[in-house]
Amino acid sequence: MIVNGESFELDQPLPLIELLTKRGYDPALVAVLLNDKVAPKGSLGQITVLNDDVLEVVSFVGGG
Repeated sequence: MIVNGESFELDQPLPLIELLTKRGYDPALVAVLLNDKVAPKGSLGQITVLNDDVLEVVSFVGGG
């Protein structure tokens, strides 16, 4: 699996939302590309990620 250019192995397939939280992301504050397709925010708990998947995670940061 690759997340933002970093390769690693999953012990087992995981729901995308669980992977995000384990990697320190707040699922409410990110946009996710899974294999070059936007992962719908409402489906993060239903999507399962595997070792051959590629994710790009973009965090939103507020400021003024």
